[in-house]
Order: sequence, then C-alpha cells, then structure tokens
Amino acid sequence: MEPINHVAGLAIPFGRKNVDTDVVIPAHWLKTITREGLGKGAFEAVRKEPGNVFEDPKYAGAPILIAGDNFGCGSSREHAAWALLDMGVTCVIAPSFSDIFSGNAFKNGILTVVLPQAAVDRLLEVARGDGTPEPIEIDLESQTVTTRFQDRFPFEIDPFRKHCLLNGLDEVGLTLARDAAIGGYEARARTELPFLACPQAA
Repeated sequence: MEPINHVAGLAIPFGRKNVDTDVVIPAHWLKTITREGLGKGAFEAVRKEPGNVFEDPKYAGAPILIAGDNFGCGSSREHAAWALLDMGVTCVIAPSFSDIFSGNAFKNGILTVVLPQAAVDRLLEVARGDGTPEPIEIDLESQTVTTRFQDRFPFEIDPFRKHCLLNGLDEVGLTLARDAAIGGYEARARTELPFLACPQAA
C-alpha cells in the first residue's frame, strides 16, 4: 500500500452519524471480483438524495471525508474501505469509528482520525466554506489536523498503525520486512530440527 504522511485538500462534509457499511457500499456491489470501480457504488443511496455532497462537483476527488459518530458500523465488509479508496479518499475524520471498519481501513492504507465532536463540527464548517470550500491538512507525523484559519487539532493513533501507515506496510509488507530473520530461522531449523523438513521430491 502507499505510504501516508501528509493528506491535504478539500474534505467531503458528510457528517452523518451511524453510517453503516451497507450505506458505504451496498450489498449488490459485493459480487465484483476486483476492487476497481467500487467507488461508483459508494454511498449509492445517499447520492440519490437531492443536494447530497457526493454529487457536488466541488468535492470531486476530495481525499478527505468528514463523517459523524460511529462511522462504518454494521457488517465487516472490507469492500467499504476499497470503495472509499476507489473514490480517492485516504483519510476519514469522525468522532468515533466501528472497530472492524477502522481495522479494515488501516489494513488498506486509509487513515482514520478520531476527534471530539466540537472539532469535527468546526472542520465541517471549514469544508463547506462560505460558498467556497476550504482545504484541510492532516499531518500524520505530528498527528495534527490544521486549517488556514489557524485551527489545530491533535489526534491520537496507535504507534504500530502509525508506523505501518507512514511506511506503507500492509501485512505482506510487514512479513517481507522480516525476510532476513525468517530466512535465518529456516536455516537454523533445517540444521537443528531436520525432522520437520519436508522430504525432497525425487
């Protein structure tokens, strides 16, 4: 996955609470065998609502989504994270997230930022702007969300997740990073535990 350090740009001011994964990506989109194209089905029901932010051309390609409390609740479908990535979203800001969604987002390279409701409300104001949306910046290294209006909101993140996101390490990448240690163990095991070795094919 791609490393994340600094995410900057317009933010989609969604803000709705208790959005489950079926809202993020409806079940009939789960038949696909590829992750590509899921962004077209993201928030499908919401997109049918008059004046919804997802159909507003101002926010096309925005890398940040501002959501409400308990975002990503419901089923454990990883497709929700895939759909957000396919939309171009690499950071979601909310007062809280479903644990399973947060885990799926992390494993797919999406930064989830938890902030108090008051901070989220302020960022929604900035994202909407006074007719013209204003950008938001997230710096993972310093763990801050800032705006050009001198807003500065610190956030907490698990150190292991921070390390993985900064270095673009998914589960495969973490394993490959231990390649030398794994190779060393296998070499010792062949000598010290020969009975574990598979017989060589003739």
